[in-house]
Amino acid sequence: MDQSYAVFLLLGVVLVVIDGQLIYFSGRGYLTKAYGNAESARSMNRLVAVLFHLVVLGVLLLISTMDIDTGDPVKDVVWRLGIVLLLLAVAHGATMAILARIRDRQIQQAMVDEMAEEHRQFDERHQGIPEARVETRTPRSFRKPVDTTPEVDVEPPVKPYSGR
Repeated sequence: MDQSYAVFLLLGVVLVVIDGQLIYFSGRGYLTKAYGNAESARSMNRLVAVLFHLVVLGVLLLISTMDIDTGDPVKDVVWRLGIVLLLLAVAHGATMAILARIRDRQIQQAMVDEMAEEHRQFDERHQGIPEARVETRTPRSFRKPVDTTPEVDVEPPVKPYSGR
């Protein structure tokens, strides 16, 4: 086995492990705030970190088989490591986006749960109490015209009694 190949693999694995551990430890605190439960956050973070390691190590192994011949074994290793670093940056960004999406969903779910609980408590407090009646007014355009002439109560004239 070529010495430059071994150096590339060793350096690549070290870079992947370091970045994966940074993601794992940073993600744990990030998700703990969203989940509110440290165990759930730890489990989800572990799954994301394992996915990151598997994908990036797989890419590293595929890159290691690429034939790059610059004439200098050191330059070959630098080229491969440059490609690995670029792909590592893309994978790191994608992992951060995944963690952010998981956190946003958890926060949204917590808000929905909180609102449902408040609604349930409101219903319990107001159970059996009739709702306040709200008078609705008919818009002017739908009202019948009001007769403004004063009503006069006119009685028929009383005829004098003539005795007949």
